[in-house]
Amino acid sequence: MPRGRYALHDPHDHTPLGEEHFHCAPGPSGWRYVSQLTAPNGDHRGSVDLAVDALGRPIRLEANAASWQVRGAAIDGVTWVRSDPTGTGATEGNVRAAGFTGTSPAFLVATARLLRPAPGAPATRVRLVALTDPVLAPRTVDQAWALVSREEHPTDSGPLLVDEYRVSALDTGEVHTVHLAGDVVLSAPGIELEHLETPPSTFEDPA
Repeated sequence: MPRGRYALHDPHDHTPLGEEHFHCAPGPSGWRYVSQLTAPNGDHRGSVDLAVDALGRPIRLEANAASWQVRGAAIDGVTWVRSDPTGTGATEGNVRAAGFTGTSPAFLVATARLLRPAPGAPATRVRLVALTDPVLAPRTVDQAWALVSREEHPTDSGPLLVDEYRVSALDTGEVHTVHLAGDVVLSAPGIELEHLETPPSTFEDPA
């Protein structure tokens, strides 16, 4: 069960946003990621609990930030309920999309798990619901993912496969690079792996 800590920062000006303490694990029905987020001063600022099935579809999402909460799942596309800080109001949403995305590294792993592009294959287009900071406001985005390379790196616990993805935002044309090792993000815009207690888990292709 990988367990560790990510440092989060603004991908444009590198302002520190805090840390995300996480643990995740594959299981017979998919993969689950749980994390707690802290501000730069150490105060609690949110959490993420994401479970995906064997095909990478979100079967349960609960995200909390600034007293806002989103619960969602893959139902007729993706469906979610967003609750306000007072707890008295809630809004429902549904979009023909494949999954969720946001600032948490969990969403990068989940999207890669969902798409499973082959190395060197043309980019795969995907529509996602982005939960934007600081209040988890939902916004539909279109991205294209391509697996640029897959390299093996020797480690004390055996060879580590590192995948390099090129991710393009289709609305702005912005392109960035994401490096994943199994279910751990090694690097991505706004994300830096600071500490990892156990090796990443690898995924088996679904039958």
